[in-house]
Order: sequence, then structure tokens, then C-alpha cells
Amino acid sequence: MLDDRARLLLKALVERYIADGQPVGSRTLSKASGLELSPATIRNVMADLEELGLIASPHTSAGRVPTARGYRLFVDTMLTVQREGLDAPVLTPDQPQRVIASAAQLLSNLSHFVGVVMAPRRSSVFRHIEFLKLSERRLLVIIVSPEGDVQNRILFTDTDYSQSQLTEAANYLNSQFAGMAIEQVRSRLQQDLVRLQGEIASLMQAAVQVSSEALQQEENEVIISGERNLLAVSDFSSDMGNLRRAFELFEQKSQLMRLLDISSQAEGVRIFIGGESQIVPMEDLSVVSAPYEVDGQVVGTLGVIGPTRMPYDRMIQIVDITSRLVSNALSQPK
Repeated sequence: MLDDRARLLLKALVERYIADGQPVGSRTLSKASGLELSPATIRNVMADLEELGLIASPHTSAGRVPTARGYRLFVDTMLTVQREGLDAPVLTPDQPQRVIASAAQLLSNLSHFVGVVMAPRRSSVFRHIEFLKLSERRLLVIIVSPEGDVQNRILFTDTDYSQSQLTEAANYLNSQFAGMAIEQVRSRLQQDLVRLQGEIASLMQAAVQVSSEALQQEENEVIISGERNLLAVSDFSSDMGNLRRAFELFEQKSQLMRLLDISSQAEGVRIFIGGESQIVPMEDLSVVSAPYEVDGQVVGTLGVIGPTRMPYDRMIQIVDITSRLVSNALSQPK
């Protein structure tokens, strides 16, 4: 437990370090905290904070910097977040892919760091299917999900179907199977094949297969925007090893997926600070994330990835507002 004086000095130290990026000395801390304390008293308090693992002293400086534990105490107990004053544009209701791509870009633009959005969990149900003849034995399959998400796939066939045959097959699938999961369609179709014309039956089997792949291929896809913003962050631009590890994290995406999946199980904004656990694999990275909803049901997560030395109050505000904008855009009637 920290007394009020120690808490005020820790808060001032973290805020000053976030603002300047330089280790904070006792003289600077005395001015920043507004406390009339002697340099010796401040040094004693800083020594106590260091012993508790809340701050650390870099080898090259007499000043101190926050540790992951210090950041955690700061964001959990000392942070005040303004709910007004952020000028964020409204996200236009559209297909889910466009909404989440816009959201990732919005997060990046507002934060000047990296915006990341886990795409909505896809349904394996189709609402509507169409076939469009492109050329001989080559056609376009258009699959519309119940959420209004549109997937297009090219299908090569052994038979040269006429457009009237394609229309007949699409009408049959839409009238008999719309609203069913693809696996149900596959099972039911097997029973119907004996009653269907041979050529049309093979077309429907191929269409169900390509629809299944289309609806499941991008399951929990992660959209990332603004990776290059990290080049302007001194914490990374001065350390190519850090920058390389950050870009590897974005490329692999699997760790991001696990992190965002954890976030989707919580209410409201969550903060993951690098170095405090294995969830964020880099000490110099932090993630501020929040789930978003469609019609009241959580379907994905979004967030900002940036340096541990980030203005958490502003990031919380950006992520919170963006999650609401995405929820509203995706919940609008199409």
C-alpha cells in the first residue's frame, strides 16, 4: 500500500515520462507533483517505489522510469478519463468488411499508433446465393450471409452451364436451403441429388463446397492499420530489434488473435501492458482494447497497439468511442 505522497509522486512520474519519454529526476518530479518536498525526501520516496518494483533506474541516467507494474497501478487506480472532446467521425453502416477496415484506420488515425480489429465471427449460414456466367466453364458464385456480408468466388466447372441453368440452380438453393448452415445444406443436398438432374446436382455440390470455404476462410480475421506509425515512435525508431519484433507480431497475428479473444470475454475497455505477463509478448508494447457488438451480442474486438509509454487516458477514450461506433454501424438495418 502506498501513502498519498508516494501515490502523487508515482502519478506525476508516470505522466511526465509518458509526455517526455525521458527518465524523471527528483528535481523535475518536485515541480511536476506540486508538492513542496525536499530533494532528499523525494529521493527517499523514489527509492521506496523502486524497491516495490514500480519504477526503475536506467543505467545511463539518474532519473527513473515506470515499470510494467508501475504502469498497471497507474492505469488501474490513478487514471482519469475524459468522455468528451474527441472528434471522431461516424462510421457509415456498410458491409462488415468495410466497417471493420474503416474502424482499424480510424483507430490508427486518432491514436497515431496501430489500429487493430478482429473481424466479426462469421456465420456459416447463407441468406442468398447467385451464379453469374463469366465464360465457358467459369462462373462467379456470390454468397450473401445473414449479416449482409458478401463473398465472391470463382468456380471452374467440367460442364459449360447456360445462364438459365445457373439461375435454376440458384433458385433451388435459395428456396430450399436459405437460412441453413452450410453443413446442413450439404447433408440435405446429398438426399436430394437422386431427384435432381445430374449436371445441376454436380454444380450444386461444387457451389456448396465453395460457399463453405468462403464463409469460413476469414474466420476471426485480424485487420491491422498504421504499422508504419511506430517508425515515428522514439521507443522503436531507436531500437531496430524492438521494431522488428513488433512487425513480426503483426505478421504472425496468432498472438494478436489470442489477445483479442481474451478481450472479447470482458466488458468495456481493457489494458494489456507489455512485460507484466505473457499475454503481450513485448515489454515495450501495450494494447488498449474493447469488444464490439452487433444487436447486443459481442462479435469481435478492436484496439490500439502502441508503446508502453502511451497516453492511456486518450487511448481509452479512442477505443471506447470506436467500439460504440462499430457496434452502431454493424447493428443498423442493411
